[in-house]
Amino acid sequence: MQRKISLALLMGLLSLGLAACGEDPGTRAVTGGLMGAGVGAGAAAVTGGRPATGAAIGAGVGAVGGALTSP
Repeated sequence: MQRKISLALLMGLLSLGLAACGEDPGTRAVTGGLMGAGVGAGAAAVTGGRPATGAAIGAGVGAVGGALTSP
């Protein structure tokens, strides 16, 4: 279980570095949301959670993170 959680956290941290891709806040919000949804679904599936819930949470966090970062 510890390994699954560590893997999910690592995937989240790696995608966080890509959340600022784009030239304007709208583009970064969209790309951050899409990447967050993917990471959230994957992390939920790996840890035994519900992928749809993980995708929704990841999309929200990724979109906000992408919108708030500067290029």
